[in-house]
Amino acid sequence: MKAAVFCPDNHREPAVPRAHVDASRWPDVATVPHSSPLRAGVAAWVVRRALGRLPLRVQLGGAPLTGDEGFVVRVRDPHAFFRRLGADGLIGFGESYMAREWETDDLVGVLTVLAAHVSSLVPRPLQVLRGLWAHRHPAGERNSPSGARANIQRHYDLSNDLFGLFLDETMTYSAAVFRGFPASWPVLADAQRRKIDRLLDLAEVTHGTRLLEIGTGWGELALRAADRGAHVTTVTLSREQRDFAAARIEEAGHTGHVSVELCDYREVRGEFDAIVSVEMIEAVGEEYWPVYFDTLARLLAPGGRVALQAITMAHERMQATRDTYTWIHKYIFPGGLIPSAEAMSQAAAPAGLAIVRDDAFGPHYAETLRLWRERFIARADDVERLGFDATFIRMWEFYLAYCEAGFSARYLDVHHMVLAQAGAR
Repeated sequence: MKAAVFCPDNHREPAVPRAHVDASRWPDVATVPHSSPLRAGVAAWVVRRALGRLPLRVQLGGAPLTGDEGFVVRVRDPHAFFRRLGADGLIGFGESYMAREWETDDLVGVLTVLAAHVSSLVPRPLQVLRGLWAHRHPAGERNSPSGARANIQRHYDLSNDLFGLFLDETMTYSAAVFRGFPASWPVLADAQRRKIDRLLDLAEVTHGTRLLEIGTGWGELALRAADRGAHVTTVTLSREQRDFAAARIEEAGHTGHVSVELCDYREVRGEFDAIVSVEMIEAVGEEYWPVYFDTLARLLAPGGRVALQAITMAHERMQATRDTYTWIHKYIFPGGLIPSAEAMSQAAAPAGLAIVRDDAFGPHYAETLRLWRERFIARADDVERLGFDATFIRMWEFYLAYCEAGFSARYLDVHHMVLAQAGAR
C-alpha cells in the first residue's frame, strides 16, 4: 500500500492558530507549532512507511482513501498534522487529535494497531535520533513531596462530579476483575468490589487487622476493609478525594475504624499488619522507587503482607522510554512512570521485600476502560455543563482510548502482587 504524503515547503513557516480551541486553556493545541521542513519531511516519510505496513486505511486531506482493509483514519489537515509530528513526535500526534486535525470511526482500533506495532513504526536507524523528538520531563514535575502533591492534584482534584459521571457507584478508578467478557455497565460495580475483596484477601485483612492504604481514591477499599473489622489508615494527596471519602465513611458509620489522612506516603508513621495500594506506584517516579519500598518495609509489621495493584509494561520497553516525556505526562498524569514487574522486584529487594505472588489480568483493564470510555462519551453534555470545554472532552476521549488500546495490544498489563519480608511466604 502506498499513501500520499505531505511534502513541506522549503522554508520555516509561522505558527498557525486554531480558532475553535481556547488558546488560554490549550496553548499548544490552539497553535500549530513551528517545525523545520526537514523534521516535517522526516515525519511524513516515517508515516508513509508505517502506513504501508499497518492494517489501516488513510485519507490525507482531499487525496483518495488508501488501502483495502483496516480501520479508517482521515487526516483533515496533513500540513498541520506533519508539522506537529515533526516538532513534538507522539505528543504532537495527540495534540493533533485534540485540535480535530485527524479523525477516525474507531479510535481504540487505530490506537491498538499503533500500540501493537510501536517497536517497528520508526525504522531502527532513525530510532537513534529519538532525542530530536522526545522531550525530557520538566524538572518541576519530580515526585518530591511538594511535586507529588502538585502532580496528583492536577488530575484527581479536577472535580469529583466529573469522575462521578463515568465511574460506577463504588467510585473506583482502577482495573476491575470481571467474571467474563464482554462485560456490561451493570456488572462493573460488582467487578470492582470483587477486585477490592481479592486484594484484601491477598493482604490477609480480617477483623482487627491494622491496615494502611496508600492512595485513598474515593474510599471504597477503606469501607470494605472496615466492614471486615479492620482498623484502617488511608492516605491521599487529593483534597477532593479526602473530603469525599471522609463523608462516605462517616455516612457508613465507620469513623471509629477509618482515618483518612491528607499526607504523603513518606510521612506515615506507625506499624501495620497489612498494606494495600492500588495503582499508585505508577505515580511514584523511578527516582523515588527506593524510598517507596523502604517506606513499605519500615511500616510493615513482622509477618505482614503488602498487596499492590500495579500497571506494568515490558522491562525493555520501560528502559527505552523511561526518560521520555509523553502526551500522557503532559495532559493527564504528570511525573509518573509505569514500571516493569522486573523493575519492581529489583527496587523492592534492597528494602528486604520480595514478591511472593504475582497475578496478571491485563484484559480486565481493557474491558474496564471500554466501559468508562463509553460512559464518558455518552455523558459528554454533562461534562460540558460542569465547565469543561470541547477540547477537554476530546482529550479525555483520547486518554481513555489510548489506555484501552495499550491493554488490548498487551503493550500494558496490570498485576496483583503480594510482597512480604524476604524469606517469608
